[in-house]
Amino acid sequence: MNKDAKIYVAGHRGLVGSAIVSNLKSKGYTNVIGKTHAELDLLDQQAVASFFESEKPEYVFLAAAKVGGIVANNTYRADFIYENLQIQNNIIHQSYKNGVKKLMFLGSTCIYPKNAPQPMREDCLLTDTLEYTNEPYAIAKIAGIKMCESYNLQYGTNYISVMPTNLYGPNDNFDLEKSHVLPALIRKIHCAKLLNESRYDEVVKDLGVQSIDEAKAYLSNFGVDENRVEIWGSGKPMREFLWSEDMADACVFLMENRDFKDTYSVEDSSNTTCTPNEVKNKEIRNTHINIGTGEDISIKELAEMIKAIIGFQGELYFNADKPDGTMKKLTDVSKLHNLGWKHKVELREGIERIYNWYLHKECV
Repeated sequence: MNKDAKIYVAGHRGLVGSAIVSNLKSKGYTNVIGKTHAELDLLDQQAVASFFESEKPEYVFLAAAKVGGIVANNTYRADFIYENLQIQNNIIHQSYKNGVKKLMFLGSTCIYPKNAPQPMREDCLLTDTLEYTNEPYAIAKIAGIKMCESYNLQYGTNYISVMPTNLYGPNDNFDLEKSHVLPALIRKIHCAKLLNESRYDEVVKDLGVQSIDEAKAYLSNFGVDENRVEIWGSGKPMREFLWSEDMADACVFLMENRDFKDTYSVEDSSNTTCTPNEVKNKEIRNTHINIGTGEDISIKELAEMIKAIIGFQGELYFNADKPDGTMKKLTDVSKLHNLGWKHKVELREGIERIYNWYLHKECV
């Protein structure tokens, strides 16, 4: 990518998109564009077509998506599959129609089967049943991978799909009803600490409510008081977490240095690598790339780490009557490492960074 190339980042204000924008600008890219929802509704097919026809971006990062935690995914199942499919279809097709040189589609490791072998390799996609609670979202993301593959194979486009593990970082979503586990734990434990220390004005300000009684009533819905924080499940599930700025660096690295042809290898029955002319007659699958650390931690250990960093003196209560979800979700990042990239920020440092960011942001 030339430094003055027009680069469109869809979802530029979100956790993923904002990190990609920051990374691009730090590397000297001067023509990075983004549109807010008010400026461009990505669910509107005609609006997206008009945007691509007028702006003609050369490169696209498709980071826009409807995302949420286990409760949101399971509650708003129709919204998650419809909106994500619509966004993907509109942007990928218009990228093809308007001659985009390269596109990166960002998904999630929830695409893999609930009982996938651990760590999860790219080739375990579509080999078994998905986790029920986020099945609609996962199916939409699988469709995005197959759409990119299909356009590449039929039209010769250069679209790359990457599947980041659980992300956290600046501009994360801390909404207690819709956020993912790590930011939710940070906010719950932070509010519990404020209650424990009778810092009531700060609790009221954090939650944007009118009184401490209202704040306490709201927090009680999520099992939070001055002495205890309730956490859903047994605490035993293992999860992998990646600092969002590391994820962005991986994405930009791949866009700068790798192409679709680098994301797969095709072998014949004698295990001999095929020539380019033979590739078109072979099955090309699992071209997506896992982006992660290859390291995981239990939810209990994560919560205790966050508690220690924040300095909460109360109790963590793991409610085993609530669902755990998948017990282990760890990515195999061998493909990513072989393509030349490895993460830099370890988990404790990342939590310290995001908690500091949370404390100094203007609003949630």
